[in-house]
Amino acid sequence: MNRFLQALNNRAGPLIMGVINTTPDSFSDGGQFIDPAAAIAHAHALVAAGADLLDLGGESTRPGAEPVGADEEIDRVLPVLQALAKDCPIPISIDTRKPEVARAAIAAGASCWNDVSALGFSPDSLTVAAALDVPVVLMHAQGEPKTMQVQPSYRDVTSEVLNFLVSRLSQAVQAGIKLEHIILDPGIGFGKTLSHNLTLMRDLPRLVALGRPVLVGTSRKRFIEALDPGAAPDNRLGGSLAAALFAARQGAAVLRVHDVAETRQALRVQAALFEERLD
Repeated sequence: MNRFLQALNNRAGPLIMGVINTTPDSFSDGGQFIDPAAAIAHAHALVAAGADLLDLGGESTRPGAEPVGADEEIDRVLPVLQALAKDCPIPISIDTRKPEVARAAIAAGASCWNDVSALGFSPDSLTVAAALDVPVVLMHAQGEPKTMQVQPSYRDVTSEVLNFLVSRLSQAVQAGIKLEHIILDPGIGFGKTLSHNLTLMRDLPRLVALGRPVLVGTSRKRFIEALDPGAAPDNRLGGSLAAALFAARQGAAVLRVHDVAETRQALRVQAALFEERLD
């Protein structure tokens, strides 16, 4: 069985997905892991901290980010994947919008395609994902990263996000992607205001009710600063933990985070308080 899918199927509580950005411009850690050696070391540190999964990306999708060519993106992630494929004990997903990057990454050892465009960036994405036959994360985003935070607007944010994800899920299945391979992500911070983000978080059970695992990424995001003015990305741990714990209680299957050890500790304490089994 696919390693990523096996981890999902065997989980007792939410899985912790550690973030690795091999980019110069990611909102939180841009430039820290652009060197492959630094990214590889960070991956091993995330594993040691208790990550269940890793998410590797070579293109920033922060608000205002400029797009990166496929060749450059591949050059950023492939050396890291090739090194980790030898001894990394946990599954790795490739965070990309581009089918050619996903194809190269899966060949190098990644076992999931995490796509912020819900396989909509390229007309070939659905076909390539079906052929790769690995789990895929379909995420909602309003607009492109460069402009998505310029006055995002919805009549009913939860209904619109759910309708979009249900539509993309249906198209994915029609294209030959296995239903059991599909993971859904509401896209917190991707073309949403503070109010939109909070509403989606409160309404996560409606997304969980669709019957597919739900991935939630709130770590260090700008909505935390909106609630705590002046909090820089590296000073949003409290807000990140609060959001992760809330998402876990709402039924999230995967929490995408920067601070793995702290998130794991918080989940353990929460599980003990509610007398729940975590592992």
